[in-house]
Amino acid sequence: MERLGPADLMMLWPDDLGWPEVIGALAILDGTGLFDPDGRFRIGAVREVIGSRLPQVPRFRQLLHTPRRGLGRPLWVDTRFFDLTEHVRVLPFAAPPDETGLLRAAEHVRALPLSRSRPLWEMWFLPGLASDAVAMFIKVHHTIADGPAGVALLGTFLDPSADAPTTPALPWTPAPMPSGRDLFEDNLRRRVQAAEGTLSKLRRPATTLHQAREKWPAVRENYLKERAPRTSFNIPIGRHRRLTVIRSSLDAAKQIAHSHGVKLNDVLMSATAGGLRELLRSRGEHVEDLVLRAFVPVSLHQEEPGRARGNQDGMMFVPLPVGEPYPIRRLRLIAEASVRRKKHVIGAPEGIVGGNRVLQRAMTRGLARQRWANVYIANIFGPPMPLYLAGARITEIFPVVPLIGNFTLAVAALSYAEQLNITVVADANACPDVEILAQGMRDSLQALSPFKPVLT
Repeated sequence: MERLGPADLMMLWPDDLGWPEVIGALAILDGTGLFDPDGRFRIGAVREVIGSRLPQVPRFRQLLHTPRRGLGRPLWVDTRFFDLTEHVRVLPFAAPPDETGLLRAAEHVRALPLSRSRPLWEMWFLPGLASDAVAMFIKVHHTIADGPAGVALLGTFLDPSADAPTTPALPWTPAPMPSGRDLFEDNLRRRVQAAEGTLSKLRRPATTLHQAREKWPAVRENYLKERAPRTSFNIPIGRHRRLTVIRSSLDAAKQIAHSHGVKLNDVLMSATAGGLRELLRSRGEHVEDLVLRAFVPVSLHQEEPGRARGNQDGMMFVPLPVGEPYPIRRLRLIAEASVRRKKHVIGAPEGIVGGNRVLQRAMTRGLARQRWANVYIANIFGPPMPLYLAGARITEIFPVVPLIGNFTLAVAALSYAEQLNITVVADANACPDVEILAQGMRDSLQALSPFKPVLT
């Protein structure tokens, strides 16, 4: 019986506040072989490939079931009726769109709610791009996977070559729903275990105090020592998003990092700081001596080849010296701060409020007014080689992360096949001028590069 843990619950509750916790990826495929002689998209062949891999992703045929009061936390159960056509869908373009039109279509698909009556994922194909290219947008609820787990999950449906064989889908029989008695006994057992854990801590006050002291520096450093300054863009998020993308080569980004003796993540944060500087200056806001704060997830996934699922992220808050006008100086300041903050990574949510659901709910609601950070920045490592879906090569992949609370800006980078592709997700109301930020990021990367790579 697989129930949601504290970290997973904190990914579920924002849905009730109008902050859907959905992670996604926009991929561009060379669709030359995905059309029949009449020019129709071969969705049946694609579904055959997806269906054959579903046994490797049990969550994709499971529902999130919330028992009645007294029977414990929500849990994953097999759906009684599974229809792949409800999850692998097609939305063709009437005419080839430009990049802005493609990103609007991706946002339209992202915004469609995932029904709790079905497994919490969808894969949309958008044929009709120029040169027979096809866009694919996959969306998965955050309770199923975080960023690194989402990359591993997507890889389940991909192949290292165009001619990989497709194994016919095996018959599938859903497991029976746990009975009310089973749920009651499981909940009782978990409560007894939790009570025993609490009593154990009370019997060992010295050990409990020592553990609290070990966590205290991270809590103080991340939540109490500093507050994020107020900005014009840190307001409660609305329903609509704007997406913009930045393309760079992974080698060029690594050369920047190597030439300055920093990490790739520092380069991403520095570029984001440069973009924020330009955004605020364009709004006529004061930037001199301004230091914003970035929420940076730190993956805590255990190394387990071929498997990565669930939510196993820690977090740190890194200062972004937006007021520093010189890109190289800004990069070095961020790299120095990042080294210090990595000593104080804190788990989420157990590292903040433990497993207390009342405190977790209150904390989730409070994110609309939080002053811990101004922007979310994530760097996700993807596959180094080109991959194929149903024989079609994936030429580009862009990550799409959710917004929550008053985080109206999120920057996510994904390395794939020698590319470093960056997506900026912005609240449409708070940041209608997000392209200024994106161009500022491009300019910052250009200024840092010893070889002046071309960015788009």
